[in-house]
Amino acid sequence: MTQLRDEWARDAAFVGGRWRAPANRIVVEVENPATEQTIGTSAECGADEVDLAVAAARQALPAWATAPVDERVAVLRGWLERLRARYDLLVETTVAEVGAPVVIARTVHVDLGLAVLSSYLDAAEEVDWEQRLGNSLVLRESAGVAGCITPWNYPFYQVLCKVGGALVAGCPVVLKPAEITPLSAYLMVDAAIDAGLPDGVLNLVPGKGTVVGEALVVHPGIDVVSFTGSTAVGARIAARAAASVKRVSLELGGKSASIVLDDADLEQAVTASIEGGMLNSGQTCSAWSRLLVPRAGLPEALEVAAAAAVALTVGDPRSEQTWLGPVVDARQRASVAGFVERAVDAGARLVAGGGAPRSGRGHFVAATVVTDVAPGAEILRDEVFGPVVTVQGYDDEDAAVAMANDTDYGLHGAVWSGDRDRALSVARRLRTGQVDINGGAFNPAAPFGGYGRSGNGRELGRWGIEEFLEVKSVQL
Repeated sequence: MTQLRDEWARDAAFVGGRWRAPANRIVVEVENPATEQTIGTSAECGADEVDLAVAAARQALPAWATAPVDERVAVLRGWLERLRARYDLLVETTVAEVGAPVVIARTVHVDLGLAVLSSYLDAAEEVDWEQRLGNSLVLRESAGVAGCITPWNYPFYQVLCKVGGALVAGCPVVLKPAEITPLSAYLMVDAAIDAGLPDGVLNLVPGKGTVVGEALVVHPGIDVVSFTGSTAVGARIAARAAASVKRVSLELGGKSASIVLDDADLEQAVTASIEGGMLNSGQTCSAWSRLLVPRAGLPEALEVAAAAAVALTVGDPRSEQTWLGPVVDARQRASVAGFVERAVDAGARLVAGGGAPRSGRGHFVAATVVTDVAPGAEILRDEVFGPVVTVQGYDDEDAAVAMANDTDYGLHGAVWSGDRDRALSVARRLRTGQVDINGGAFNPAAPFGGYGRSGNGRELGRWGIEEFLEVKSVQL
């Protein structure tokens, strides 16, 4: 085992403003997926800690929910500044616990996470907290205590997507981070302590989803559940929460398509689509995992896609030259490899990748491009969650739209065209929560969420605040 940094050696939950060792005294190891070595520890809490955390949050609720919005925002701006002061440590932690290359950890994980929190603080002014409607005063108020359950693929960013909106809305939070990437959440709590967040407003209860997550979802003291993760787990959460009629916001899987129209710059569109599909080693719910190109351009598109995949530098995530790091653990690597192997066994053709890029330690998977996949095949239907992109040809624009929409998911998509109005027309026909046109930049102030099995509700901007608000009508 490697020497643990003090910031990564943890053994407690954070409840009601103080660190508390869990009753079971269990401490679990955190693995670096690039080296397979232990780089940190975390508490593994149980239902007892959930009870204590919910009680602390409920005690904090009246004061936090009724505090003037500008006072809540002022406290949270202090939190943001303390997070910025820990910038280098947050990047280093993301590289270590996720395996994200440092350039990705910096720009996509930490920079965007900070931008999301900053955007929430600005968006507080956009919410109609009080609105006159005839003889009625319409109020938007805290929905109560929020249980936030976050995934392992973007442990810093995803926490801020949920916790930032909840805290602005006046909801104290009980946070359960993913058990395999908990270290960023500990650093966020450190910053919250330094910023002076009131006791009980932010509580951290690390542990297994089957224990801590389950206890949060069914707890009578939780009013809102916000979850990001797999569709199967999201469906279970919705079912379990229904018994107590909780509000549930779900951001789940995706099988997003990038459509290259016949008037697009093929090389630019295909290259960008491959890079987008491989971002964070493909461990992104909104990844463009399906690339659709005009059938006449399919041979050229496959050449470009193969070259783009091969050009993605795989290696030590600490290197500034690395673009593709490992997947998160051995189980995920085996899952990704299984998808590719079954596709090839069924007749699909590998254009690039298909296995581990090298021998030695680390859960690495080569950037993989697959074509000649039969319609309805598993690799087109199910979320692989690894650096794998399929390429398909289509005959006309209507066929491209039909193929893009031929999925149970609807989280993200892309359209590439030399005519922006034409691309926008196609984007309007896609059954998905977000569409990028010609590589349009991500906007942390715009709503994010999906259709169908990709979930319900929206995060980011004022929409992410409103997920945690109730509406009251007062007749005057």
